[in-house]
Amino acid sequence: MEKFIIEGNNPLKGVVTPSGNKNAALPLLAACLLTHEPVVLHNVPDIIDITNMRCLLSSLGVEITEVENHTLKIHAKNVSPADLDPDLCKKIRASILLAGPMVARAGELVLPPPGGDVIGRRRVDTHILALEKLGVEVSYDRLFKFKSSQLVAADILLDEASVTATENAIMACATAKGTSIIRNAASEPHIQELCHFLNTLGAQILNIGSNTIQIQGVEKLSGGEFTIGADYLEVVSFIGATVVTGGEITIRKAGTKYLDMIGLVFSRMGVTWETRGEDIFIPANQVMEIQPDLGGAIPEISVMPWPAFPTDLMSIAIVVATQCKGTILFHDWMYPSRMFFTDKLVGMGAQIILCDPHRCIVQGPSKLFGEKMESPDIRAGMSLLLAALSADGTSVIRNVSQIDRGYEKVDQKLISLGANIHREREQ
Repeated sequence: MEKFIIEGNNPLKGVVTPSGNKNAALPLLAACLLTHEPVVLHNVPDIIDITNMRCLLSSLGVEITEVENHTLKIHAKNVSPADLDPDLCKKIRASILLAGPMVARAGELVLPPPGGDVIGRRRVDTHILALEKLGVEVSYDRLFKFKSSQLVAADILLDEASVTATENAIMACATAKGTSIIRNAASEPHIQELCHFLNTLGAQILNIGSNTIQIQGVEKLSGGEFTIGADYLEVVSFIGATVVTGGEITIRKAGTKYLDMIGLVFSRMGVTWETRGEDIFIPANQVMEIQPDLGGAIPEISVMPWPAFPTDLMSIAIVVATQCKGTILFHDWMYPSRMFFTDKLVGMGAQIILCDPHRCIVQGPSKLFGEKMESPDIRAGMSLLLAALSADGTSVIRNVSQIDRGYEKVDQKLISLGANIHREREQ
């Protein structure tokens, strides 16, 4: 196990380029199961979750070659169901993404229960209901068993706008017989990238980016080449790190088209940036003052399905709010454990009232002080790192493998911007 030792109060300055979107790379890797021909993916992030997904694909017979840094050649020429490592599946929520393409390609899959971040119950019912509409038989007895002789197109109404269930349904529909409609579909940037990627392989997917996706099933998909876009969650993490340290940076190739709603929400906390083509510039001397609602009411930031504010950025926004003047309410109705990292911020000096598992009130600005902490999950871990960067004194964050699951060499990137971080192995 490794830990970060952080000396806070160092304003970030310079230029940084984010890695490829983890949440796009994982379904794209799974989608390569749908074609016999080789696929080349560029800008694949070098993180733990990707390594685990590669291992799962290899166990199914997929050949994966690292052409160069961040470029993989994936060839699923001969694929067959196999016993997947249950320990690996427990480590990665995205293992569930193998279900749709494997049933489409091989007609069956036995899948140990998926794992991932511990932020509350994360149901898989929506995946099962969607696949059953396409003719998949699903059973569960400590293992999920998916089986189908022929996928047939269907009108699928998802019972919730689940990101991974939408991705599974899209991949299964791509080669199903007939025309499928997926309603109440999620439309996050990574879902849009999956659709565009599949279309480059010969799929026929329409209404990309909407909540009603139409898919004309094709007999087979070809090979192809695709470049994964910037991880907007990493981009916003760097924005947050910059403003809480009073810094000034430029983020190259930031995927600006996905930042509009996030920019609107952050502007309510007095945080702004400039768009310069595909780059963004975060200036120093931010206002950092929360704008009350009409009549002086306390404003609320609530997560909603895309294109509204995403749940994965809630913890980052909470840390930013601790350094802003004023009071604001945060509400994440999706996950009952998302807010449970806030006690660590309170221990650093933040003024936060945890109303219930889904809501907290932040009043700032608060002077933060270094503390010893442990990273509970990817997003909370990154948020604690932001808090440590803005704090007086020394902070220690243990279990940083959680952060490494979603952020590639984040300590090295922050060091290049002037942060004082050391990575050490626990004794």
